[in-house]
Amino acid sequence: MNMEHELRAEVLKRLESDYELKHRSGTHFMRGGRCPACGKKELYTHHKNPWLIICGREGKCAQSWHVKELYEDLFDDWTKRAPSTDQYPNATARAYLEFARGFRFELIQGWFTQDSFYSAQHNAGSATVRFGLEKGGYWERLIDRPHRFGKQKARFKQGESYKGVWWCPPCVDLLEVKELWIVEGIFDAIALVHHDIAAVSAMSSNAFPEESLKELSRQRGGKLPKLIWALDNEPGAHRYTKRWVRMARDLGYVCEAAQIPQQDNRKHDWNDLHQRWVVIDDLDKRADRIDQDLKAARYHGALLIAESAAEKGVLMYEWRERHEFHFGFDSRLYWFKMDLLKFDKAMQTLDSSERQEDQVLTDKQRRDKALRQCGGVVEIANCYPQALYFQRNEVTDESWYYFRIDFPHDGGSVKNTFTGGQVAAASEFKKRLLGMAAGAVFTGSGQHLDKIMKDQLFGLKTVETIDFIGYSKQHSSYVFGDIAVRNGVLSEVNKEDYFEFGKLRLKTLQKSNPMHIQRDAKEYREDWLPMLWTCFGANGVVALTFWFGSLFAEQIRAQYKSFPFLEATGEAGAGKTTLLTFLWKLLGQEKEGFDPSKSTRAGRQRAMGQVSNMPVVLIEGDRNEPDKLHAKGFDWDELKEFFGGGTLGTKGMKTSGNETYEPPFRATIAISQNAAVSASEAILTRIVKLHFARPAVTTESRIAADNLNQIPVELLSHFLLKAVRAEPQVMAKFAERVIVHEERLRKLKEIRVERIIKNHSQMLALLDCLRLVCPLDENQLATTQQQLVTMALERQSAISADHPLVAEFWEVYDYLESLGEGQQVNHSNDTKLIAINLNEFAEKASEHRQNLADLKTLRALLVDCRSRKLLETNKPTYSVIRAAQSAANPLFDKPKTVRCWIFQSA
Repeated sequence: MNMEHELRAEVLKRLESDYELKHRSGTHFMRGGRCPACGKKELYTHHKNPWLIICGREGKCAQSWHVKELYEDLFDDWTKRAPSTDQYPNATARAYLEFARGFRFELIQGWFTQDSFYSAQHNAGSATVRFGLEKGGYWERLIDRPHRFGKQKARFKQGESYKGVWWCPPCVDLLEVKELWIVEGIFDAIALVHHDIAAVSAMSSNAFPEESLKELSRQRGGKLPKLIWALDNEPGAHRYTKRWVRMARDLGYVCEAAQIPQQDNRKHDWNDLHQRWVVIDDLDKRADRIDQDLKAARYHGALLIAESAAEKGVLMYEWRERHEFHFGFDSRLYWFKMDLLKFDKAMQTLDSSERQEDQVLTDKQRRDKALRQCGGVVEIANCYPQALYFQRNEVTDESWYYFRIDFPHDGGSVKNTFTGGQVAAASEFKKRLLGMAAGAVFTGSGQHLDKIMKDQLFGLKTVETIDFIGYSKQHSSYVFGDIAVRNGVLSEVNKEDYFEFGKLRLKTLQKSNPMHIQRDAKEYREDWLPMLWTCFGANGVVALTFWFGSLFAEQIRAQYKSFPFLEATGEAGAGKTTLLTFLWKLLGQEKEGFDPSKSTRAGRQRAMGQVSNMPVVLIEGDRNEPDKLHAKGFDWDELKEFFGGGTLGTKGMKTSGNETYEPPFRATIAISQNAAVSASEAILTRIVKLHFARPAVTTESRIAADNLNQIPVELLSHFLLKAVRAEPQVMAKFAERVIVHEERLRKLKEIRVERIIKNHSQMLALLDCLRLVCPLDENQLATTQQQLVTMALERQSAISADHPLVAEFWEVYDYLESLGEGQQVNHSNDTKLIAINLNEFAEKASEHRQNLADLKTLRALLVDCRSRKLLETNKPTYSVIRAAQSAANPLFDKPKTVRCWIFQSA
């Protein structure tokens, strides 16, 4: 087929580009590639059939990969690659079976048909390869981009049951076979019959083919074949294999098992092995490889169904002949030690035995019996600890070993970390094990532990870690606890608690922010937007836009160098808490925020470092609390650097050198309080400001608010997945629209500060992007756009005006100065300056019943006075007021020099 040449050409091109493989002239091989496992340049493949790449470091690495593992996209959309025609209606299915599965068409011709499947849930369809079943119905495999259908890669005919009866390849004569392999999938059975191994498919690991076994027994009159139970090598299938072996033996069958060893956490089934076998051109080498793989599988199968720890220990000794080793049986840890003196004595006893059952033993049987009599098997832990991987935080240089501890009593397990010190000493290992799980006891020695760790930790895979949830810019991935999204594709955490994205292994260490994310789109309520509009109008949509935009803050800051802060102020009862709680539900969390004045600087840094591409909400505590004077100091200027990202602070690392760690700020800032933020112009220009007035409550708005409060997070949090899966479209739309809105705002002469233009144009662009995942109508869009423009104008006015308490101060000043002849509170003799002693000023204001903020607050606010610029504080000043008082009253004895705050006269 021409398609084969096109596929091979594309594979060769990618192998050269990605792995530096080069065709060696005069040979049939490509060599010199860099191995993705060990990194050495000893990777090679066959040039004519480049379907398998192999590391040439025999004994050190020797790993291999089928190109289907490396380039899934080439084996993903078969309708596009090989469309069917009227002349060849099964062309797509045939191409899939030949090139994705490695099957010979002449062997399987007539076994399958091509069909199609459509999923209304996913709004997607696919061509399928369909196999008819003996009980009726069918099984079919989806072959066009099956990842679109979630976990559903294959399906049975709805309403039909396959259990109890196996699927048998037409070429297998069940009445003649001496050994019958029972595998899980149809493709596994087909793969084995390619190599003259009689195999049938049970269709699932949890299906016991009882009807077929009984029928076979009836047909063969009791002359039964040996059964090899060769289900997938995974925990669920292990339990069923043991169970099915017992049940089949009860039916009179002799049973063994086979398990494919799983390396480097890469799942291999019989079809995978078949595809590795068929690319070996040399038939003798192929036969040797098949023989080796089958022997290994039978050995691992024998270990699985061993009936005692002693039996398993002897099997392991016979396989490798190590004199001491650890092993697990029934989720307990055992130690095997071979006593050669006892073995020799047992052999001599058997050789001289007069018992009839001993005399008929073969040499191998006699050796096996002697081994069972002399092999020392001792339990050294009442659980089974297994090192899964090494996890490291490259930034902080911290590392741990991640273990799974299995228990025999309930089949359960726990997972947690051990430090290097805890796996290096038996006493520390014992303590940590007891701390991880109730009753988990290790009774082995330090020598036992050293040998166990030497075996388990050698070649252990490494997982990268992050110490936050949200978006990891380094890995271009969103990680939310047990789910992650990368390039729009949703992934769930694997059984070892990390995510696999091709060659990348990643997990988050952050556990302080539990998330409740709804994966099922059918459970998502989309009727919340009208309620939000009814309660909060355009202000609510602006806040929603900020929450939505926060999901892309790192990407926006990387390109545009900033992301605005959001401030939401308003009277008590204006609904700010209701709004914040609802917006958090859209992001899968149930919280509001924290009061920065009640936390230490280190505490704030940690709270702000826990999330990425999510808001950090700063809420205001009660200003009238009696212990307010003892609250921790918080300065809004701490936030200044976060506008462009910046760092949370500098921390010393636990090393003997000068190394420091500067964790970056990855989140966004939202501020919610009753009073407006009082800060420097640098902070105020970074803020997009919302103000909520206490609404006139109507029946409609009350019902809408109640509904918003009552919708559970599980019915709203799918919004988060919709948003982050649309990342490419959002960023493209943002880049297109932000330029348009910047030009629009620059035409408004009232706005003079570039930062205000930039902030509000980004919000306007994000509002446009919000429509990609949220159905805003034209009226809501236009009204919210106008609100954002109004907010930009108000922000310009706000930074040009004084704080209300400062404006009140100057109103009182003007009033006091007008009470009599001459200067009343201005001590300066320079008409261009105003000199005020704040204590005297407050005293005089009180005498005349004038309202004034407390001096502590005023001193902080007057620093940023705009109408009359502050020049100096507490400057000794010659007082014209006291000079006039002294001239009028000879007995006046106050000093004529007063410490004053000096302002520039308006």
